[in-house]
Amino acid sequence: MTDLRQARDAAHAIALAALGRDPGPMTTVDSSSHHVYVSSDVVVKIIDAAGHSRLSREIALAPHLPTGVTAPLLDSGRHQLETREVRYACYARMPGAAPGMGMPGVDGVTARLLAEEAVQRLHGLHSWTPTADAEQTLGEALDHGGFVSQAALFAEVESLAALDRDGIVPRRLLDGLTAIAERAPAHARVVVPVHADCHWGNWLACDRSVTALLDFEWARFGEPVDDWFFLARFSGPHLETVLDVIAHATTTPLSTLRAQCEVREASYLAADLRIALQRPGAPAQLVADNIRDLEELIVERLWWRQAR
Repeated sequence: MTDLRQARDAAHAIALAALGRDPGPMTTVDSSSHHVYVSSDVVVKIIDAAGHSRLSREIALAPHLPTGVTAPLLDSGRHQLETREVRYACYARMPGAAPGMGMPGVDGVTARLLAEEAVQRLHGLHSWTPTADAEQTLGEALDHGGFVSQAALFAEVESLAALDRDGIVPRRLLDGLTAIAERAPAHARVVVPVHADCHWGNWLACDRSVTALLDFEWARFGEPVDDWFFLARFSGPHLETVLDVIAHATTTPLSTLRAQCEVREASYLAADLRIALQRPGAPAQLVADNIRDLEELIVERLWWRQAR
C-alpha cells in the first residue's frame, strides 16, 4: 500500500460514494491482511489489487448469505490510489465489538451466552441452501490448510519431517502428529457451507448478545466441526464451556467432538510449520509459536485435559 494517510483518504471517498453523504472521520483498525477503516456506521476494507483474492471471494458471497448472519455489503469494486489500484469492500458497521482471540476479560456466564448464540448463527449458515452463484464460489478450490483426509495428513507430517533438516521440530511432536493421523477419519466431508475462520476475533457482540459474524474470506463447503473447532479453540479459558455448548446443541458426544477438533488442529499446525520451513526468511518467532502450540496439542493434550 502506498501510505496509510492516502489509504484513509481513499476509504473516506469510498464510504462517501456508498453512503451518499459524509461518513465522518475514518479510523484505522488492526488487520493482518487488509487496511481496514471505520467510521460510526461504515467499514471499508482495502487491499492492493495484486494481493490475495480472498476479499473477492467474500464480496462474491456477501449478497447471497442468509439474512442477519453478517454485515450488509454496501459497495465493492476497484479504486485508483496514486499509481496503484486497490480492491475494496464497503460494509455497514454493525453494533458491538469483537470478544477477541481467547475472549480476554470475558466472564464464564457471558462466554456461555455468546457461545450459545454463535452456535445458533452457525446452525443457520450450515443449513443454508446457497444460490447457484454462491455454490460455485464455495466450491472453488481453496488451500485452507485444514483437515482434508487421513492420507493428506500423513503426507503433511512426512513432508514436515523431510523439511526439518535441522531438527527444529522435536521427534516426539512428529510422532504425536502421526498418532493423531492414525486416528483420523479417511476423509473430511464437504456437505454444508462453513465459515472456516470463526474465531472470536471475527464475531461482534453487544450486551452479551452476538450481532454479526465477519470476514467470509475462507468460507467453503465443509462439515460443521470445521467451524466448531475455531469457536472452541480460540475461546481461551472458556474452551470447555464452549465445547459443552456445542456438544449439547449438536447432540455430539464430547469425546467425538474432542477428537474431531484435535485432528483439525493437527492439520493446521502441520501445514503452518511446513510452510514456515519452506520459507528461508520465515520469522523464528512464528516457528517457535507453532512448536509451542504443538506441545500444547500433543504433550499437554489440550483437547483432553478436562475429559472424564
